[in-house]
Amino acid sequence: MTRKRRTNELSTEDLAKLRGSIRSDYLDFDDALDLFIKDAEIRNLREHSIKYYRNELTTFRDILVEQSVTTYPGEITKDIINENVIRYLRIEKGLKTTSINTRLRAIRAFFNFLYKNRYIPDNPVANLSLVRDRKPVIATFTVKQINDILNQPDLKTFVGVRDYTLMLLLLETEIRANELIGIKFSDINWEESKLLIRNTKGYLQRYVPLSATMKDQLRRYIGIRGNVVDCDALFITIDDTPLTKRQIQSRISHYGKIAGIEGVGCSPHTFRHTFAKMRVKNGAGIFELQQILSKRTTQFVVPSCIR
Repeated sequence: MTRKRRTNELSTEDLAKLRGSIRSDYLDFDDALDLFIKDAEIRNLREHSIKYYRNELTTFRDILVEQSVTTYPGEITKDIINENVIRYLRIEKGLKTTSINTRLRAIRAFFNFLYKNRYIPDNPVANLSLVRDRKPVIATFTVKQINDILNQPDLKTFVGVRDYTLMLLLLETEIRANELIGIKFSDINWEESKLLIRNTKGYLQRYVPLSATMKDQLRRYIGIRGNVVDCDALFITIDDTPLTKRQIQSRISHYGKIAGIEGVGCSPHTFRHTFAKMRVKNGAGIFELQQILSKRTTQFVVPSCIR
């Protein structure tokens, strides 16, 4: 039997066996990124997190290439990151501190992984801090603005009923957009009036309570959505595909614009912070919120198909 001739170039798996080598240039950036992403998948990180790491680290490599700086992980130093990433993005590109720190978080996770697993001899981010920034004032809706934005969806359409329902849910439960898109039809516990949140930021599932008003609105929406569709996501498009985070953000931004709401970023996060603000006002805001939800829901006309 003739043995197949081996290839001269080592695979990523073979390169992994060289960890601890005295040479730091055997592992190039793409191979290192591949190892990092595989580890993220093994640790079952959220798809959103893996996409974030891949995008940010690919951009990091492109930034170094743009400046003719080495991209070999074992040759990248703290000075390179300070000068050719942080200073370059602030001075040359004019990026905001928040954007720079978003990239730095991915870079730190990347090099910490490589150093911990002995793919590189030194850790360039061992003492690397994020760029200091002033914390902005968190925008929230006023009671009038809540009413204005909830009045925008067209309740004679599927999209309008869906958007209205999900905005109510954001407002009442304080959940995040990523958590919202992860809700399945089966996650609603009708008997105990609670909703299971699976797609959490810290991987710790939790229940959030549902008021009678919110349950009533969910029933109305589900009556239109239908119980039997190919997609098990609670909030779906007219094509029966799961609604994405970007689509939710776009819809809420659209309603904010046509409602003429200015000075407030109309996003899922705004609903979250509005709930938090009302909660800390000794409960007074929560009662206001309940009145808003009850008043608006009673105006919803139940379609004849589910009466």
